[in-house]
Amino acid sequence: MKRFLSAASCAALVSVGVLGAANAQSIEVASTFAKNQPYLGEGGEFFVSRLSELSEGRINFEIYGAGELVPPFEVFDAVSSGAVRAGWDWVGYWADRIPAVGLIGAMPFGPDPLTFMSWMWSGEGLELLQRAYEPHNVVALPCHLTAAEPAGWFNVELNNTADLQGLRFRISGLGGRVMDRLGASTSLIAGGELYVSLERGRIDGLEFSLPVVDRSIGVYQIASYYYFPGWHQPASWNSFIINRDVWDGYSEHDQELFWAACRETVMNSLITVAADQVEVLRYFEEQGVEVRRLPDELLEALQEASREVIEETAATDELFREVYESLRDHMEVEQVWFNLQHLPRTAAE
Repeated sequence: MKRFLSAASCAALVSVGVLGAANAQSIEVASTFAKNQPYLGEGGEFFVSRLSELSEGRINFEIYGAGELVPPFEVFDAVSSGAVRAGWDWVGYWADRIPAVGLIGAMPFGPDPLTFMSWMWSGEGLELLQRAYEPHNVVALPCHLTAAEPAGWFNVELNNTADLQGLRFRISGLGGRVMDRLGASTSLIAGGELYVSLERGRIDGLEFSLPVVDRSIGVYQIASYYYFPGWHQPASWNSFIINRDVWDGYSEHDQELFWAACRETVMNSLITVAADQVEVLRYFEEQGVEVRRLPDELLEALQEASREVIEETAATDELFREVYESLRDHMEVEQVWFNLQHLPRTAAE
């Protein structure tokens, strides 16, 4: 499934003025993120703003922060049932219901942002994502692509797998199962509860998002180490989800406007990353945080455990297996091109 819409086409669609059945007033959107949270929450705000502009104010959504309409980890069920008509989420949050979306949300040691984006938008990604949600009466628009995240915040040094034994760690997605396999005890905690959980010793460490987002939750004030790389999420998808019955109330023209706004939001998410993160990292270091890389020995163990977890899940879930094979094949094909185009580092690097 591919969605392409030029600027001229957008203008033509707007001029048609076809009103969908569901766009007479603002529709409430339940987010898994805090209202206007840097980058993550702001991505949803950008999407609904662009959608309103493209439709000349006819299609309007209002995003509510985590917990304002429903608890953050109940957003998918609320959209599925129609209790809330739309949501803004991280795709991988719903892996307990649909294992395949744990892989679509983020694949440990998986694709970089460019490869993940091409798989989603010109490969089989969109088709597989829609198929995963179809039984739940939900349509998903993957509209925000997050670049590689840090491995997380810790109050202990990490030298090898022994340091993971018994470690109480907040992590989302398949990465949690990988760390459990290596002896950690992981849990999924909503973003708004992370600071208190770490401060009060309920957990020993956590991962959440990019540095610019992590700064907003204040954990740099109570954690000693910030480890890289983000092996668990080399790239990850946030999405706008909408109840199928609501989606079907829009005309085909207006549905295309959703997709146009979605693609713009993906681009916006990718052009506001690297430089901002470096500035924040310098700030963390000024506050006494040690920014480090995980030792190669530990990364190798995490990679092997990731392979085992993914392959075991693929053997028990048909759609997960199909997603895995599709992503793996896409990565292999693109790597041929990237290898040919690889340039040596300059002396300055």
